[in-house]
Amino acid sequence: MSSNRGIKVESLFIDEGFGALDSNSLAMAVSVLEQLQATGRQVGVISHVEEMKERIAVKVEVTPVGSGRSTIQVVTA
Repeated sequence: MSSNRGIKVESLFIDEGFGALDSNSLAMAVSVLEQLQATGRQVGVISHVEEMKERIAVKVEVTPVGSGRSTIQVVTA
């Protein structure tokens, strides 16, 4: 992505798509994301898939409260 410019990318942000995966593919994707995180990279995921929510230890939960406003809470397992 930016390797041609000599920039080291240490973060990854993924916006959904996990709901379309079968259980084996989902397990493999989560495993790869966990491996990336274990190497020091930051991984951010937006997901409504329960298995993803269960396996991610630190979450930023956004809850709509109405009139276009939301509350944000950081939750650790």
